[in-house]
Amino acid sequence: MRGVVFDGSRPRVVDDLEVRAPGPGEVLVAVAAAGLCHSDLSVLDGTIPFPVPVVLGHEGAGVVEEVGSGVRHVAPGDHVALSTLANCGACADCDRGRPTMCRAAIGRPGRPFSLGGEPLYQFAANSSFAERTVVKAVQAVRIPRGIPLTSAAVLGCGVLTGVGAVLNRAKVGHGESVVVIGVGGIGLNVIQGARIAGATTIVAVDTNAAKEAPARTFGATHFLDSTTQVKEVLSTGADHVFECVGHTGLVRQAVDLLDRGGQAVLLGMTPPKAEASFLPASMFLDKSILGCRYGSSRPQRDIALYAELYGRGALLLDELVTETYPVAEFTRAADDAHHGRVARGVLTF
Repeated sequence: MRGVVFDGSRPRVVDDLEVRAPGPGEVLVAVAAAGLCHSDLSVLDGTIPFPVPVVLGHEGAGVVEEVGSGVRHVAPGDHVALSTLANCGACADCDRGRPTMCRAAIGRPGRPFSLGGEPLYQFAANSSFAERTVVKAVQAVRIPRGIPLTSAAVLGCGVLTGVGAVLNRAKVGHGESVVVIGVGGIGLNVIQGARIAGATTIVAVDTNAAKEAPARTFGATHFLDSTTQVKEVLSTGADHVFECVGHTGLVRQAVDLLDRGGQAVLLGMTPPKAEASFLPASMFLDKSILGCRYGSSRPQRDIALYAELYGRGALLLDELVTETYPVAEFTRAADDAHHGRVARGVLTF
């Protein structure tokens, strides 16, 4: 079968990839579509260290082909969106409704794939850049058949992370103000999460003027090309600022843009050892800096909610997918994503 493999030097599309059958508590999914996220590019450039060789991809949707013993919530033929959260479901954090903090879900990559007899790692417990993948049952979330699989593909990362950061982590309230720094796939979902939450002022900031139209479509009330202009819109600062780029200088700016009692939420992925600075004295006005892993999501609950909101027309999915590419055109898709030409490119099989 086809898939995208990274060997530590370059990614390549192969056609003789193999994946094992699902074991107990696992699901084999025929992947129909997979979103190309900057986290995949971050593996290629080393920003996210990951063992190689690895099958890339971490947001996707498809059809269940086979289930292992003990799996009851999905069956062959079901349409599913895939999450990256292979949480155990039994630890103290899972029991408290915090599956993103489950230690069993972090840093323990499996190797269900093989190529020429050599085992390959699975990226983010998902590897959606393959025609078939094996995931834990908890990662497969059944979705209505009415959602196009190319649109459903972006649920498992971009939507969970961006919308979840607003609703679950920051808990943005009606009438509050939001600034979003960086209008890529994550930023657009933060914007629409803020709209859904009832924020009345949603300021999008990006140096790429072409991103104004999609930002406004998703709910931005203002579009600026620099953070220096934010105070012209919000003179006392913002209730919430989301940094979606992963630049240490922008982390500082996010903190500086806060009003009293405001929250800066960090979503952009910086290199592991990068350091950011801020003025500690400014924090005594009840300001907060919040980290956020995967939108503080509970995927089985949240994906079902977002699917319902999509059905009502409140959550935009189709509009996130700027272009689809056959998997053979991975290089072109990655180049478009790297240069910000697309909100989300989606690979199809």
